[in-house]
Order: sequence, then structure tokens, then C-alpha cells
Amino acid sequence: MIGLFLGDTVFSDIVLNRIKRLKKKYFIIDFSKNSKFKKNINSHRISIGKFGKILNLIKEKNSKKVLFAGKIAKPKFSSLRLDLKGIYYMPGVIKAAKKGDAAIIKSIIKILNKEGINVISSISFNPELALKSGNYTKLKPNRRDFLSIKKGVKYFNKLNELDHVQALIVKDNKIVAKEGKEGTRKMLAKLKKKTQAILIKFPKKKQDLRMDLPVIGLQTLKDCKKFGLKGIILKSKKNIILDKAKCIDFANKHRIFIKVV
Repeated sequence: MIGLFLGDTVFSDIVLNRIKRLKKKYFIIDFSKNSKFKKNINSHRISIGKFGKILNLIKEKNSKKVLFAGKIAKPKFSSLRLDLKGIYYMPGVIKAAKKGDAAIIKSIIKILNKEGINVISSISFNPELALKSGNYTKLKPNRRDFLSIKKGVKYFNKLNELDHVQALIVKDNKIVAKEGKEGTRKMLAKLKKKTQAILIKFPKKKQDLRMDLPVIGLQTLKDCKKFGLKGIILKSKKNIILDKAKCIDFANKHRIFIKVV
């Protein structure tokens, strides 16, 4: 039986639907903001402070593997009620929370590993969501584009594990914008329209690739069109693309390239 730690965003629905189609036995620990999975009979709403209860459920279900999918809502630590395991582990989670939401999940994964529970990749049952290297659209980057792309990739390679940059905008061999904690859409919103720049979206340095992979979807392509971007660069098998066929169709229609390196 597989344990699913599910949060918000459509990605968690995609993972759950695949598990159902494969007829895998599963249970859900609902970490979404508004109990998104409350109507599912296999769903359990357990506070992050109740580690003992979470661990007992996993063992009760005889589950050896769990995965994380979707955005996990950051809890209000001051209002959490803790059980004994929660009291023991919570200081580490609170410390991790200062580094961002992804660090919270990393700290939970460490706890699960310590308790002998294996955390598998979020796309273990959806490998098609991660693209292999290649060009996926009719339009391809030109020689000038490749110089800008090389500049962006070099920047990513120099980042340390504390940097939160997960996306860049490059043009004319320069870095035009960097993504902050607010996310890719906010970064794009700061651009002038018709930029003819390129979006590079890579995992953060030393990112745990079992969860929190960078995601693009149809909305990302629409934002690229809105601000006149000419292409998107992803990393082979280290990005999630939602609605792949629709994204590629949209990109072809509006002359935007999607390349995976």
C-alpha cells in the first residue's frame, strides 16, 4: 500500500488519478490548505504536529513507501497541537521552515527516513510528466539564443544550496530577471511585453528530486505569450510538465519553443 502526502495544485490530482487507474491500494494524508481530499474515504486529515499519529497510520496500513505531491500548506506553528513525536521532531521542522516551504517537506522526509519509511519520487507512477532531452516544438532556439541559454545554465551551476532561484529570464547573453520566493508568475509579471527573452526553469541546487520538482503548465505558456517570451528551457527528467500535449500545441501555435537540455 502506498501512502500519499497530498497538497494543493492539480499535480496532486494527477498523481492520485494515476494511482486509482493502476488500482493500487493507497491512503491519503491530506496536507492541503482546505482539506481538498476530505470526500475521499481513504483520506486522513492529520496535523503536521501529530507525527506520532502519522507514523502510526503508516505502520497500521503496513505501508513501506510514501510520496509527496502538490503544494504543502505551511502550518501556523504557534497553534499546532503536538503529540510526543511532534514535540521531539517539531524544533527541526520549525528551523527548516525559515528556509522556505520546500525545506519543511525535506525535514519531514528526513523524519520518515529515520523511522524506516521510504519516500519515493513524486512522479514514480507518472514518469511521462518529466521530459527527456530534446526539442518538443516546431520552433527551435537559434545560435544567439544558445549563447543566452548557456549564460543561464552557467548561473544555475554556480548557485549554492541556500539560493531559492528556480527560474531565470535570459536575453542577448544577459540575465534579465531572477525568480524569488514569490514564484515564476510574479517574476514574469515584472517584465515588459514583447521581450523576446527565454525562460529557464531548473531545480534548485541540491534539491531533493523526490519532491518539489519545478512545474510548468498551460498557464506558464500563456504567461510566456503575454510577455512575448520566445522559449522555455527545462532540465532533462527534472521538471514536471502538466497538460503536455496542450502545452506543445499552444507553443507551436504561438511560435514559442520548448527545449529540454
